[in-house]
This record gives sequence, structure tokens and C-alpha cells, in this order.
Amino acid sequence: MCTTRLAPLVIAAMLITAACTKPPAPQHTPAMPLPLRAVGEIALPGDNSRFDYMSLDTQRGLLFIAHLGASEVIEVDVRAGRVVRTIPNISQVHGVLAVGALNRVYVTATGANQVIAIDETTGDVLGQASTGQYPDGLAYDARRNAIWTTNKTAGTETVVDADTLQPRGSVEVGGQVGNVAYDPEGDRMLVAGQGHSDLAVIDPAARTIMRRVVLPGCQDPHGLALDSPDRLAFVACETSATLVTVDLSTWGVVETNPVGEDPDVLAYDAAAHRLYVAAESGTLTTLDLQGHELAVSGSAHLADGAHVVAVDPAAHRSFYPVPAGTNGKPALLEREPS
Repeated sequence: MCTTRLAPLVIAAMLITAACTKPPAPQHTPAMPLPLRAVGEIALPGDNSRFDYMSLDTQRGLLFIAHLGASEVIEVDVRAGRVVRTIPNISQVHGVLAVGALNRVYVTATGANQVIAIDETTGDVLGQASTGQYPDGLAYDARRNAIWTTNKTAGTETVVDADTLQPRGSVEVGGQVGNVAYDPEGDRMLVAGQGHSDLAVIDPAARTIMRRVVLPGCQDPHGLALDSPDRLAFVACETSATLVTVDLSTWGVVETNPVGEDPDVLAYDAAAHRLYVAAESGTLTTLDLQGHELAVSGSAHLADGAHVVAVDPAAHRSFYPVPAGTNGKPALLEREPS
């Protein structure tokens, strides 16, 4: 409750009102049982520090996990249920992107302001390139064979050649920026604009912003996933704990759904038409696409630190790296539809 003392007459009433005004509290989705069941837990190496993004090569069943706190990438064979190797010395690794067609994994070394290419088979570092300040998420433009890196605090996108890592250019988005994704159907790059509470639409050839889609009620848009065939973009808003759906044909907002507190990473299973929203609070929310709209099918606390999710669209299994599994040590949780 906000209270004020009797102010001198020179204090304007508008200032008193402003002092008592609080930002609207985020509206979280009601707790609902998740439509998932546990099917496995793989022990991960290293300490109990933070994990960040991960990416799955769906053809080979290899999952690459950023162990941010340990500055290393963990490679897991999810079909065999075992750790393949650990790739060390990736300073404060955040973003991870497996591009199976190139047999490469791209990661962002935030501590060094670099994007690094790794051989998927051997784990060898193939090269690196400079980025802007605080490189985070990654996307691959297959049409131009280009890697895009979001530089969170710089408010820019760095573009490099996927083979040589030579610079192609950059895009000034402005403010802080969230994740980036390539829409192959529309041939557009999409960036969550945290500083503007919008979705920036970029021409990847000209590297210019074509439009900005305002996201009403979305505070700090960060997480981003696409359903390119159905022409939809899903944007997670950190501070307002909401998920905004954007129609990529009309560039209008279709709907807004409440999700867990501080949503972070999204994963979309296109075959099952199911979206997974993992939050910093450890809450996982699943939403199923029905027609052109999403319906919440479950929302519950999965595990502390379960803010990252990846999905195998063939097996419809989802994966969650957590600092402490059932035995208190780092683990990769595995779930499937119940």
C-alpha cells in the first residue's frame, strides 16, 4: 500500500499521485498440470552454476548446451542418453545454434564479445569473429549462408559469413535487444526489441529495418520463436510475464497470454503445434495452437533453474538443463507428452 504525508502546498498534487503509482503487476497464468511425463534424466558434468541456451541437431540427435557458469559447451547424444564431450574455454557462453547442414555449432562467447564456430563432429574450434557488446542469441539465414548475432546491450545485430566468419555488416536496432530468428517463408529477420517493446522486422539482404510491430502490454520482449508455415511469431515478455502472438501476414497482434514469471527461452514443436515457454522462475507453460490462436494446456513449476527448453520434433520430447537434478547435481531433464 502506498501512503503519503501531508505535503507543503508547493508540492504539486500530480507528484503525490505519481509517487503512489506502481507499475501494473504481471498477470501469471493459473497453475495447471503439465501435459508431460518424465522419461529420463541425464547426468551433466561440471558444477551447479547457470545453464543458458541450447540447440538440437535433429538429424543426428546431438544437443549442445551452454553451461554459462562454467564457460563451456556440453554435447549430449539424446538418443543414446549420454554426454559425448565438453568443449571448454568459451568465455561466458550464452547463445548456441546447431546448423546440421554445415556440421557446425555456433556459440556466443559473451565474455569475449565473439561468435565462435565449432566442428559438430570433433568439437574443435574452427574460428571466431568479433561482435558488438554482450552477444546473446543466434540465427541462421540459410538463403545467404549468414549467421546473425544479437548484441544485447549494444542494441545491434552482427552478421557474419557462416563459412568464413568474415563480417557481412551490422544492423542498429536501438535500445537493448532480445532474441533473433529467421523467417524462411517471408525471408525476413525478426528481432525482439526490448528497448522499444516491439518486434523489429529486418530485410536480411539490405540489412535495414522495414517495420516495427508494437507489442501492447509487452514489457521487455526477449524470447522469440516462429511458426513460419502458419505465419506466426511468439514473443515472450520478461517483466510483464506474457506471451504475445504476432501474425506475420498482417503484422497485427493476434492475442496475449499470461505465462510463468520472467519467461526466457521458447521452443516450438511444429508437428505437434505445441509451444513451450520456460521461465526464470522455473515455471514451464505449454500452449497448443488451435486454428490461429494458442490455448494454455499446462503451467507448473518444473524445477529451479529450468529456464531453457529444446524440443525434438520427431519424438516430441523436450529437454531442460538444470543446475541440480534429483541427486543435487547438474542434469538434463527429459519429458514427453503424457
